Order: sequence, then C-alpha cells, then structure tokens
Amino acid sequence: MNALPATLDVRQIGALLRGEPKLIGAWVRRWSSRRLLLYIAVIVIGAGCYGAAMGSWRALLQAFYTGVKFPLVILLTTLGNGLLNGMLAPLLGLNIGFRQSLLVVCMSFTIAAAILGSFSPLMLFVIWNTPPVFGSWSSVSSAYCFMQLATVVFIAFAGIAGNLKLVPLLRELGGSSAVAWRVLFAWLAVNLLLGSQLCWNLRPFVGYPGIPVEFLTPHAFEGNFFEAVFQAAKHLLNSQ
Repeated sequence: MNALPATLDVRQIGALLRGEPKLIGAWVRRWSSRRLLLYIAVIVIGAGCYGAAMGSWRALLQAFYTGVKFPLVILLTTLGNGLLNGMLAPLLGLNIGFRQSLLVVCMSFTIAAAILGSFSPLMLFVIWNTPPVFGSWSSVSSAYCFMQLATVVFIAFAGIAGNLKLVPLLRELGGSSAVAWRVLFAWLAVNLLLGSQLCWNLRPFVGYPGIPVEFLTPHAFEGNFFEAVFQAAKHLLNSQ
C-alpha cells in the first residue's frame, strides 16, 4: 500500500488505528508537519469530547474547563514523552531521532484520543446513572470516588491500547520484538508518571463537590495523583 500524501487526509487515521506497520513506518521516516497537525486535531477533538463528558456531572462550565484541560494534558504529555524517549530509545535499541520519537508518541496518543472520543457516550452513561454528587464531601464521596476510578480505568485502557497498537511499528523500526517491548514499557512508564501528575496539577480535573467551579485551584501543586487514586479506592471499598 502506498503512503498517503502528507495532507490533512482523514484516511490516514484509519490506517493508524489499524496499526499498519509498513505504512506508518514510512510516515515516521518522512517528517510531515501537516500530518502532525492532523494528529493534534484528532487529540483535541477526541480528548475534548471525552473531557466535556467527564466534566458534565457538575456544570456546563466544568464541562468546558475539562474539555479544554484534557487535550492540554495529553499534548503536554506527548511533548514530554517525545523528548524523554528521544533520549531513551537509542539506549533501548531503537535508533530514532527526537522528531521521529515525538511523531511516534503523538501517533499513540492519537489512537488513545480516538478511543476516548468514542467512550464519551459511555462516560455520559456512567454519569447519568451515578447518584447525584452535590453537597458536602462526606455525603457524596462514594459516588464521586466511583466516578474518579471509572475515569482512571477508561483513560488507562485507551492509553495502553494506543501504545499496544504500535508494537508492530516498533518491531519494524527496532528490528526485534525485544526492542519493541522495551521501548513500549518505557513509554508506558513515562506516560503514567508524567501524564498522571499533569492531570493532578490541572485539578479540579473533574471538579470537587462543594467548592466553586474553577479552571485551576490555588493548591494545584499540592499532593499527587497516586495518593488521590489510593484514597478514592480505599474510601469506595470501605463504604461497601
């Protein structure tokens, strides 16, 4: 199959979602700013739709804020991961440059954003069937914790699927399955550490009950993502 021209051709997304290694490998070897813009557009639309659905439990303003912040989190994680993996990939046996690393990481997040965009109705269904989460923290924490954990599961699934879809590409670029899996695990580790903390710093990511809706809280850099997930899971299990 011949490589599609480097234009904003949405047919490229179908090939990317199918994970066609030879075609995608040709794209990686030939840098195209227009192709990168296409991936960014998919990330903004897909993650934006999911973010708006996720924030809609509280208010229209919260839906708008989350719809803006979620694509921002993904794009910042893409940039950070692309730079870090541009240094790590050669050490792990994958000889690609910074621009190629950035493009491949962006591809993985494009797949994840497309999956999350398709999850938007599912997230709305979860919110619709979750008990109201208004009032004081003590009276709504179980429903709120459930919604938090559901969000984490959906995002983790999309992120892992987006990376796994590119394993054949990594195998072709690196020449072996061992190299492909080493690079994949490095991607996942950086995504987990960097992406999750960015989500936490941009909180209230889905908003807190009982406080005003705002884009960024005064205490955005206090605490960490992993502590919040642990406390949410602990509270949900203790409430059963």
